[in-house]
Amino acid sequence: MLLLASASPRRAELIRWLGVPVVVRPARVDEAPRPGEDPEAYVRRVALAKARAVEEVPPGWWVLAADTAVVLEGRILGKPRDPQEATAMLRALRGRDHTVLTAFALREPRQGREHVRVVATRVVMRSYSNEEIAAYVASGLPLDKAGAYGIQDVPFRPVARLEPVACFANVVGLPVCHVYRTLQACLPLPQVDIAQRCRKAWDYVCSVSERIEGNRG
Repeated sequence: MLLLASASPRRAELIRWLGVPVVVRPARVDEAPRPGEDPEAYVRRVALAKARAVEEVPPGWWVLAADTAVVLEGRILGKPRDPQEATAMLRALRGRDHTVLTAFALREPRQGREHVRVVATRVVMRSYSNEEIAAYVASGLPLDKAGAYGIQDVPFRPVARLEPVACFANVVGLPVCHVYRTLQACLPLPQVDIAQRCRKAWDYVCSVSERIEGNRG
């Protein structure tokens, strides 16, 4: 039912929460920001490009692609190129707030249907030490993550808090509630309690799922 155009193991894990067949088929596209490109326009463009790059889609199947950017004072922080850049990003984010943008694109090529949405989450980082940064970078965990951090990574746990009505899964890399509700309008999906999944995975009480349900009503 779903082709996931992503090499991210985190997105693959999250999308399987929906209880539908998933085939991972990473898409290769140019992810470099264009000069003067707005961060929201950037993640939207890249997510849609990934979805459109997947070919030979079986009838009735949808392609799901996503792109996440950490935005600090209007500057896009992508995946660090090396440990030195990861260290610089973590120091720049320390004790400050920023925005995580994740765009997801759903595409059904047989009928030419496409849905693209951007979800924003405000994140406040804690004042971690230089020694904590060094240990985290040495673990290798920051090198495949936008902004050089994962909200779920232990024992580092770099995030102090999320702003109200904030999506934890969005910061991980895929706003599962939003993807689920968008797909429900297109496909017969099994009933899944995404909020319960968030609580089980990260001990996080989701304020987003109920809000989406209310908007649907």
